[in-house]
Amino acid sequence: VVQGHSARYKIVASMEFYTQEIQGCSSKPEFLRSCEVKIQYLYDAVTPHAVGRWCFTVFLILFYILRIFITQGYHLVTYVMGIFLLNRLVDFLSPKIVPESSTDEVLPTKSSEEFRPFLRQLSELKFWNSCTICLFISIICTYWSFLDIPVVWPILVMYFVILFYLTMKRQISTNMANETLMVMTT
Repeated sequence: VVQGHSARYKIVASMEFYTQEIQGCSSKPEFLRSCEVKIQYLYDAVTPHAVGRWCFTVFLILFYILRIFITQGYHLVTYVMGIFLLNRLVDFLSPKIVPESSTDEVLPTKSSEEFRPFLRQLSELKFWNSCTICLFISIICTYWSFLDIPVVWPILVMYFVILFYLTMKRQISTNMANETLMVMTT
């Protein structure tokens, strides 16, 4: 019995040896690790509350719009933010697997055979997360004067509207061709 206890102690001691961090050789400083833990805790706390998350994001959008109207600038920052959000929206609306491009015929190819749920390329939570981070970064960028690059903003608005129209037209036609029904699935 004593010998078994000793063997277990050696195993536990060797496990502790390999899991201990060497002083001064950690990959991240303690401050960064504590910040990551706090951010992950906050992220886990807001995950089940979709309506609250999106209300906060709408608040950030309204704050950003107000900031742009007050400063009368940062049109290029707004344009880049719009392009990024459009890219995220397209990923959110795109199916994870396009039926024509998949080579394996595991799922039925006709809608009359069996119901196939719409699986998104980008989940709602990741879509919200990337939009919110983009808005935070854009708001921070409006406080740095060197990012207020003078541009002719009506051209940027016109180009963005045309890009949005063409992108959404292509996305809708692709979804109609693949017969994917975009219902809200989380």
